[in-house]
Amino acid sequence: MNRAIVVNRYARALVKFVRDNGHGDIVCSEAEHLLKAFRTLPDLRRMVTAAGDVVSDFDKKKLMQATLDNRMSADLSRFVSIVNRNGRMDLVEDILRDFVEMYHRSIGIRRAHLTAVSEPSQHMLQQIRALVKSKTGDDVIFEVEVDPDLIGGFVLDLDDYLLDTSVKHQLDRIREQFVERNRRII
Repeated sequence: MNRAIVVNRYARALVKFVRDNGHGDIVCSEAEHLLKAFRTLPDLRRMVTAAGDVVSDFDKKKLMQATLDNRMSADLSRFVSIVNRNGRMDLVEDILRDFVEMYHRSIGIRRAHLTAVSEPSQHMLQQIRALVKSKTGDDVIFEVEVDPDLIGGFVLDLDDYLLDTSVKHQLDRIREQFVERNRRII
């Protein structure tokens, strides 16, 4: 079966399960914590997604629990057991990533990646949040990245929408226009 279809089905099932029992925020927070650990600790990812004969299913679950300071909720523990039992631990990172996105969408929250020259002020974040809410009707959670190469302005990446107000982007556009105009002259 197609990997994306399997990931989507597991993620949707977890969203439905946690929405029905009211523990969505807890499980979502734990999933985000695990995803951050997978990004920062590649050995953890390798061990959790390894074949069952290399790392036992019990040990995989224990590693994930240890990542959460041995405070994994019963709901996430049950879900991980099901994924483990079905031999799908190689997909757990993708499942959790899709789950977090689907859960946030189901409660009217979108994630946006904001790149700025320096750490944005709360006022700036509130203005961008208000702009997104007026266009989509959803609240937004920002993942902020600082990139001094932008020179000024910011880049907002929200789903399929990209707003690039950076000075670097504007200078690149001016350079392209200059080259194009000079190409016609020659």
